[in-house]
Amino acid sequence: MNHFYKFESKEIGQELLELATLYKANPTLHSSKGKGKRIGCIFLNPSLRTRVSTQIAAQQLGMEAIVLNMDKEGWALEMKDGALMNGSTVEHIKDAAGVLGSYFDILALRAFPTLTQKEEDISDFVFHQFVNYSGIPVISLESAIRHPLQSLADQLTIQELAQKEKKPKVVLTWGPHIKAIPHAVANSFAEWTLGMGHDLTICHPEGYELDPIFTPGALITTNQEEALEKADFVYVKNWSSYKDYGKILTTDSTWMLTEAHLKNAPQAKIMHCLPVRRNVEISDELLDGPRSLVQQQALNRIFAAQAVLSKLLP
Repeated sequence: MNHFYKFESKEIGQELLELATLYKANPTLHSSKGKGKRIGCIFLNPSLRTRVSTQIAAQQLGMEAIVLNMDKEGWALEMKDGALMNGSTVEHIKDAAGVLGSYFDILALRAFPTLTQKEEDISDFVFHQFVNYSGIPVISLESAIRHPLQSLADQLTIQELAQKEKKPKVVLTWGPHIKAIPHAVANSFAEWTLGMGHDLTICHPEGYELDPIFTPGALITTNQEEALEKADFVYVKNWSSYKDYGKILTTDSTWMLTEAHLKNAPQAKIMHCLPVRRNVEISDELLDGPRSLVQQQALNRIFAAQAVLSKLLP
């Protein structure tokens, strides 16, 4: 594993889950493994859990974590090769990433999609430019199309709660939102859930189909009531249209998950990556009730990041 930005194999996924479980039981087990090493956490977009959990994970391995909010504290970056830089961009990615690669042992990058330039977004252009020019391992802290650290934490949460005698029914359900939201969390959750061998049902209104490269083998439906029946884990997430790229096609409030939606799923646990629009995507009664796993997911972000860092460290 040279970089961490996507699901690679069930074997690597299981190895990372075992390592994350180990670190959750003993967070300082390898507290000197990263001694003398530095990780640069580069944020082109806002963050709460991803930023803090990655810093804590690095510290628990003995690494020094340095955070740069590039959108506020760095120069405006030119990402395209061969660009004539006579506009608003000040520094080229070749130069910036090259410098960062000489300062750090590992880079971690958060870079959201434009939701307007489809081909550029689905190629994960910005993330791969940092990979191309830094010369060191790069971890995705959410890219244009994936959020793998969140998905690893989600798989850890499912593993902790799933009944060992049966395969869980996992449902990814679209929830309404007031803004156009990226596909990264939904893509990654589908990719990891299917990759780890779970059954996955994805439900959403017409027109909200995800990029099919992330959903092979999933049951896809527009009937939320049928999808939720006898569910064990229900992951709620909004995303904008992929086909009509970046567009909001509906804000139908009947898709907001409430206790009433789960009348035929008595054992269902509720998941969300946070931040969540309360009483828009999910009702307060669910988020604050015994079904909710959102705080457990957030805590597991630390150990997911710690597992990945440990794997990438020599």
